[in-house]
Amino acid sequence: MIDWGRVAELRDEIGAEDFGDVIDLFLDEVEGEIASLQSGCPKEELESKLHFLKGSALNLGFNSFSNLCQAGETAAASGDYDTIDLKSTLDSFAASKAAFIDGLGKLDAT
Repeated sequence: MIDWGRVAELRDEIGAEDFGDVIDLFLDEVEGEIASLQSGCPKEELESKLHFLKGSALNLGFNSFSNLCQAGETAAASGDYDTIDLKSTLDSFAASKAAFIDGLGKLDAT
């Protein structure tokens, strides 16, 4: 679900102090996009929103969520909106966020 190697790599690249800021920014931006998706954004915006979420998720190691965003982005790009499982995608973010927050304490111990 979470690529902890990527998380540790990012933390080491930017430093522990700035890493907290990156996490806060990531969560704020992603939760803002998710709120937009939940409020029923136009179909024409799905591809770009899912592309943004995919990239953000990859950067912070949210692999499962990123994969679902990629699938939705691909479907939106081809106009196949009916196959996009937005509920599963957003549920994956919630589960990934919980696992991430839980695992941060273990990462800090290393």
